[in-house]
Amino acid sequence: MNRFGIYIHIPFCKKKCKYCDFISFFSDEEKVRLYFEKLIQEIDSKNIENKKVNTIYIGGGTPSFPDSKYIVKILEKIKGKFTIDKNAEITIEINPGTVTKEKLLDYKNAGINRLSIGLQSTQDRLLELIGRIHNYDEFLNTYNLCREVEFQNINVDLMLALPTQTEKELEDSLSSVIKLKPEHISIYSLIVEEGTELKNMIENEIVKLPDEKNERNMYWKTKKMLKRNGYNHYEISNFAKNNFESRHNLDCWNQEEYIGFGLAAHSYLENKRFSNTNNLNKYINCKNFNDITILHEEQSREEKAKEFMMLGLRKIEGISISEFERKFRINPLFYFRFEISKLTNEDLIEVDLDKIKLTKKGLDLANIVFEEFI
Repeated sequence: MNRFGIYIHIPFCKKKCKYCDFISFFSDEEKVRLYFEKLIQEIDSKNIENKKVNTIYIGGGTPSFPDSKYIVKILEKIKGKFTIDKNAEITIEINPGTVTKEKLLDYKNAGINRLSIGLQSTQDRLLELIGRIHNYDEFLNTYNLCREVEFQNINVDLMLALPTQTEKELEDSLSSVIKLKPEHISIYSLIVEEGTELKNMIENEIVKLPDEKNERNMYWKTKKMLKRNGYNHYEISNFAKNNFESRHNLDCWNQEEYIGFGLAAHSYLENKRFSNTNNLNKYINCKNFNDITILHEEQSREEKAKEFMMLGLRKIEGISISEFERKFRINPLFYFRFEISKLTNEDLIEVDLDKIKLTKKGLDLANIVFEEFI
């Protein structure tokens, strides 16, 4: 039986962070209730046969902000509607200051077996600067609660190249998190998005970003520290203990199918990429879910092959040549001979037995590599 993933978008937050351009906002309890009612209706409206759910990812927003009863109901509906693999990975994103022991027990009893905690930094001054609602002590309380409830698969999110952040501060954050022994650590370079409060702060010279050299030094220091402490670097921004890689994200990078439910949720099914409206009132009031679906792309064979390369090169192990041949009935070294020759000559990728992967230089200039396959 073929597999697919499910993504659930919960757009509600206690407060929007200064760097965030995601579809998220604060809403009153009535609108939250109406949203979850519509979300359950949307799940009920989809029929996917002969496929088994391999992963479920509940993201946002802050999925842990609304009452846990809503998350429980969503998972009950999914389990009643679809065939779920008995070993399915079920993740929810949580933020410090938005969970209690009772909430975490509800999540666990509903089948959630992986948590992703948004920390970003252990320095309170940086957390305040980027508009997070918590401090480091609140994160520690949340993390310890998760362990007390016996969650055994926890990811911690960190960020590098934050405004005014020093290499020493990043190193201190990494050291503190490593001591907690989470199974997975994600660390992302800050991307300054248009229309965000942080973008305005930078343009008005209220804060200053680290320069590109400092950012790359931070990245390589992160890589070395985490490797030294037993974390496998398996994707540009992701590190995991053995067998704790994010299966949901790996499936996305391997171009597996998934369906998204909720406001602005994206899906990839039958070579089509589509999403729901990002208008909350339109979503809540829709009568037919087809009316709020936006088709972004129906892939040709060539487009799918290019995307497979672009997504696969995010993985540190790279792309399997034999897997590409199985999927597209052609050798990628021939199909993309011009792109691969150019990138190899520029020392951005290398071919190693069955793998095509980024070099050390390619990791620093990954976007240049990806542009060859757009």
